Amino acid sequence: MPEPPSTFLPADEAADAALEAAAETGAYAQVAADHPTSSAAWAALADRELSQGPELERQVTAYAYARTGYHRGLDALRRNGWKGHGPVPWAHHPNRGFLQCLALLARTAGAINEVEEAARCAQFLADCDPAAADQLS
Repeated sequence: MPEPPSTFLPADEAADAALEAAAETGAYAQVAADHPTSSAAWAALADRELSQGPELERQVTAYAYARTGYHRGLDALRRNGWKGHGPVPWAHHPNRGFLQCLALLARTAGAINEVEEAARCAQFLADCDPAAADQLS
């Protein structure tokens, strides 16, 4: 059975510009509020939370941000023809927010002892694109 075609999410130039500006100010919550369908915004929130320290509360908050971005990404993938499996290339910049959320979800699930979820997400990431799994681990 042949592999399904790769899924390429459309660019979100407004969200990308807002994220670039937020990199200077740290206003990622505002970006997520203004662009709630942007997985990249949720990934930025999760990553920022993790960068503040290893405390359990930060892990749980990052998990929630990553889970939100993951689900927003699944919605976007489905709207763009993805049927629940197949390549989601890391090389295509608009796919990166979803893939980052998936990697962050795997990481934070492991940190809160949700071992099966961590393994499932890590495998899903590798199935989407092994290069993403390498880049994000």
